[in-house]
Amino acid sequence: MLTRLYLRASTKNQDAERARAELEAFAEERGLTIVGTYVENENGAHLARPELFRLLKDSRRGDVLLVEQVDRLSRLTTGDWQKLRAEIAAKGVRIVALDLPTSYLLANSEAESFTARIADAINAMLLDMLAAVARKDYEDRQRRQAQGIAKAQSEGRYRGRPENKKRNQGIARMLASGMSYSQIQDATNASRATIAKIVKATATE
Repeated sequence: MLTRLYLRASTKNQDAERARAELEAFAEERGLTIVGTYVENENGAHLARPELFRLLKDSRRGDVLLVEQVDRLSRLTTGDWQKLRAEIAAKGVRIVALDLPTSYLLANSEAESFTARIADAINAMLLDMLAAVARKDYEDRQRRQAQGIAKAQSEGRYRGRPENKKRNQGIARMLASGMSYSQIQDATNASRATIAKIVKATATE
């Protein structure tokens, strides 16, 4: 059974390939053939993830999309998760996640049996539930972070990160030369939000 690994971390400072060995071992144990590994450092709360959609483009009906955890696939809003699920369903790709044992049945040659189809329906419900839990966890962490910053500001302890003027000037030059956001991110490790802020600042000068 053809299998594609999806590995994601939220920032450039995190190791997106941390779970590669574990996924490869899982595939080997079950006789799955790995035909591609897709790695990216993108926020799971954002639908725009080039490597994930490249994986789906490369996939054929019946292929396995193997991830470590459901939250590697999604911390999306309900609407964006539904869009992604529809794309995956349209391709006929089977999602197998190491933190979702019910999905393991989809990683065998009898995945079209009646029992497997029942398991697939149960698995779909559990995927939706875990995606919702992952989104709530993301929103809770964002809220706690905002509350911590607000408290620190009220007590005069928060100053924010100092501006990296040299880097930002370089980004402005890259933008002026026509480089894309992705190219600038690769070159500088700056977030898309930072680049967008510089675009806005440059436009008002």
